[in-house]
Amino acid sequence: MSNNELNYGDLDALGLAALIRKKEITALELVDESIRRCESVNGTLNAVITKMFDHARDRAKKPLGDGPFAGVPFLMKDFVAEVAGVPFYEGSDFLSGYIPIQDSEIYRRFCHSGLITIGKTNLPEFAIGVTTEPRRFGATHNPWDPKRTPGGSSGGAAAAVAARIVPIAHGNDVGGSIRIPASCCGLVGLKPTRGRTTLGPHYGDIISGYFVEHGLTRSVRDAAALLDVMSSPQAEGEPYLAPAPARSYLEEIGEPSKRLKIGFSTLTPLGDPLDPECEQAILDAAELCTSLGHEVVEASPKYDALDFWTRYTTVLAIGVAWAVADWGRRLGKELKEENFEPFVWAFTERGRSLNAPDYLLAVQDVQHHVRHISQFYVDHDLWLTTTLGQPPVELGTLVYEDDPFELRRRMAKFSPYTYIANATGQPAISLPLYWSTEGLPIGLHFTARCGEEVTLIRLAADLERALPWDTKKPQICT
Repeated sequence: MSNNELNYGDLDALGLAALIRKKEITALELVDESIRRCESVNGTLNAVITKMFDHARDRAKKPLGDGPFAGVPFLMKDFVAEVAGVPFYEGSDFLSGYIPIQDSEIYRRFCHSGLITIGKTNLPEFAIGVTTEPRRFGATHNPWDPKRTPGGSSGGAAAAVAARIVPIAHGNDVGGSIRIPASCCGLVGLKPTRGRTTLGPHYGDIISGYFVEHGLTRSVRDAAALLDVMSSPQAEGEPYLAPAPARSYLEEIGEPSKRLKIGFSTLTPLGDPLDPECEQAILDAAELCTSLGHEVVEASPKYDALDFWTRYTTVLAIGVAWAVADWGRRLGKELKEENFEPFVWAFTERGRSLNAPDYLLAVQDVQHHVRHISQFYVDHDLWLTTTLGQPPVELGTLVYEDDPFELRRRMAKFSPYTYIANATGQPAISLPLYWSTEGLPIGLHFTARCGEEVTLIRLAADLERALPWDTKKPQICT
């Protein structure tokens, strides 16, 4: 089958898997096409940092099994989830030379589903930041405008999916790292409920349960199917367990949403103004949801947003200090400032300056605010905002200069909402419903009650049908 007949870039992952099942194409042909596309555009994008082409071709020649994604090309984010025998960096020079000897459980599940990994994607050092511009590998560029950020920390994954190198890629999220790049690159980015996905075997949780695994997709049904693949807990030892769904998430696609009460807000929690086009996108999305039969009202959670942000970033700083110490212990290496980027080292020193009671007090204070935020969801099914406060900004705007607090302020203005769901443990999704006048994606962000991914998936599928987005392609694809 020729590339024109295949329409590789027009099909989602489940669509490509269906072609393989019908024997209209082979897995090896799909893998070769994804590699061809990677070689064609990665020089511009710098999305893929580690190639696994030979591995992928060998895997494509073997029996595929009956997983939902059997034979579909895929990319792993080079963070937390390890692949045995493949160099692992987490965006940092400090990990140079480290090669895992054991697959992470998440990677095993990806393989069992039939996904074939062709490589690993770029991210900021230790996934700290809302842009993907690490010193170790250089900046990843946004396929919609290479001068702009693809977001972070799963920026390499998002750029690769948006550029149609692969239809689906791994991502993870501790403060918006799936949803931020989904918004910047015009993709679906689902953050699951805390405890929905495993971090085994190396970790039970990361940073008080803020960290979750999932991926970047172009379709809602791919996001649902990927959640089915990832969502069963590792049998023993999980610190959190999300409530089990009544049935497969993929089966929820096409099921009508119940009438929802959706609160929306055009003000950021910290009081920063939104970009006018982001504000208009919220109003348009509210109108669209109303047209679908939902009750939409202007409302938002009530809590002390500044104190919440302060306590959240305190926990995050201690988490960075822990991550650096963890790798120092695992690798048997001394921690030296010159081995790390200045922003990561500033966070590390901030975390080291705090003690165990400081950490537990910060966690306690975050949880106090979470109780107030949760009250909003007693009377509202969803909270609607934009994912970001601005369309994707130019590269260099969100990198460290000499003041970590100033960079944190710019990051909070750029991404004013996403971290909230990490602290609360709630599921949230970014959907590419609108584009700016400059042709840049603007993601809309919906947050649901804990355990209610079904609500998000049903509504997202309705919105996808009402306002299709996958017909839009970055110019780099052509």
